[in-house]
Amino acid sequence: MGGVARRGATACEFAIDDENPLTSIQFHSFHRLVGWLHKIIFSQYIISKMKIQSAILGVALAVSPAAAFSTSSASTNVVSSSSTQLYSTIPKPGTVTTSLIPPSKLDSSSTADLFESRVYKTYGRYPITFTSGHGCVLTDDTGKDYLDFVSGIATCALGHNNEALTSAISNQMKQVHHVSNLYYTPGQAQLANWLCSNSCADKAFFCNSGAESNEAAIKLARRHANNRGITDPVIITAENSFHGRTLATVTATGQPKYHKGFTYGGEMVRGFRYTPYNDVEKLQALVEEINQTPEEDAKEGRKRGVAAIMMEPLQGEGGIRPGTVEFFAAARKLCDDNGALLICDEVQVGMGRSGSLWGHEQLGVEPDVFTSAKALGGGVPIGAMMAKGEAANVFGPGDHASTYGGNPLACAAGLAVAEYLSEHNVLENVRVRGEQLAAGLEDITKRYPSVLGETRGWGLLRGVAIKDDAGCTAAELVGDAMKEGLLLVAAGPSVVRFVPPLIVSEDEVNDALARFEKAIENRVGESSLTRVGDMLELNHHRTDLVVPTEDRGRDQAHQTTDSNWKNPKLVLLSEAII
Repeated sequence: MGGVARRGATACEFAIDDENPLTSIQFHSFHRLVGWLHKIIFSQYIISKMKIQSAILGVALAVSPAAAFSTSSASTNVVSSSSTQLYSTIPKPGTVTTSLIPPSKLDSSSTADLFESRVYKTYGRYPITFTSGHGCVLTDDTGKDYLDFVSGIATCALGHNNEALTSAISNQMKQVHHVSNLYYTPGQAQLANWLCSNSCADKAFFCNSGAESNEAAIKLARRHANNRGITDPVIITAENSFHGRTLATVTATGQPKYHKGFTYGGEMVRGFRYTPYNDVEKLQALVEEINQTPEEDAKEGRKRGVAAIMMEPLQGEGGIRPGTVEFFAAARKLCDDNGALLICDEVQVGMGRSGSLWGHEQLGVEPDVFTSAKALGGGVPIGAMMAKGEAANVFGPGDHASTYGGNPLACAAGLAVAEYLSEHNVLENVRVRGEQLAAGLEDITKRYPSVLGETRGWGLLRGVAIKDDAGCTAAELVGDAMKEGLLLVAAGPSVVRFVPPLIVSEDEVNDALARFEKAIENRVGESSLTRVGDMLELNHHRTDLVVPTEDRGRDQAHQTTDSNWKNPKLVLLSEAII
């Protein structure tokens, strides 16, 4: 800061820059001051600053001597406001010309058009634009309501516009929304305490997403193995698993279709092996194989071993396949016997969706490490990795970090979700509504055995399989349900997934079942009409084949729908998940 007039100063005295070792200068002792300054190594710099300050003082005198040395409150204001002078240079909006174009002045094309031209096409999207929501209902830009049984793919645990969550986030924004992890913040400590107090964990690490929480778990497993002298650590995951989209987590994902185009020399990240899900014998054999270091590697002083077994308690994207008690008990014992870590990926099934707070509780095991995200913030981005025992002390300062991880805003959301789950007995609602949903899906399956197969899942994470000869994919059936005002999501190419908010009501579950059955009825009717049409084409000389009146009506109804719904690219939506 430049020098400014100090209250009570005379014409021979003025204040010096805060960086100067002096606090004031009196002109009558100027010669003594110069002699002292010559003893300082930066004398020339300080003298130049004095000249600038003298010039400023001269200008002030020329303009208004009274103002320059007044002892009034006005001069007091100059000094007291010096800490905010930086902000006084920011002009009001619209008062200056800038090279930046404000968002409000940019192209006002439709949302879909802007997505087409400006957003990277990493997702296939249905032709709907949502603008608002409340509870289990979303509303599009035309005002049409949809019953939401996707909930942001198992993320909006409390539904949309939940009052408690909205209030917590709004209040936190009025206080402080982000502080570096170089400092303590109350919310992060409180959320970590809740997570550990309601699980087997001792400590929590915070990040922003499921992929990041799984990355942290992978790094922890490798460091833990390295501490045991293993130079070539291997993490075992399951076939058809899904652990994220980063390079390490997509490698951990046991689905080759996600690896295509991301290899180096035909390899993904080294140190991952896959085993069939729920196959105890195959898992045991793989652990035994990995723990035998190849002879040529051993000669070089290397040691191979199992660092961790990393499993989803229930495979979500892999087709809504719950783990078995026997398989997870075997995994726990193998880790104990070999010094490895058992890691449970709870990103989708955790935070109450299974009917218990954590999916591994359904299986009677305690992992060394487990991960969470999605519902943890109720839709606000936050992820966490929890660890117990020895695993809780693997990382030290600098071993892992996340800029936004556990910031006050995200933790305010997490705490609001935690409080709501705890105080409103939400887990009981998940169990009861989950049983209702499962029973309803099984009834529909019995009425449409040519289309639907097995119904499976836990709590409010349910899936129904589409038979191979049903004549449609899961994504296409999801599109059919959307026309009935019901939002569902595919879990792979042949499973329709139901993941409503955890606060869903009995009436809303019944409504969803009715809409889903209507979508199947329309699909079956359309398929029947197609088959009849093929027969007519092949037997055009026959006159005894008549299209049923009921089927004609259904066909006419389908012909009036938006052509976008019949886009064959919708099959790709089964892979645009998580």
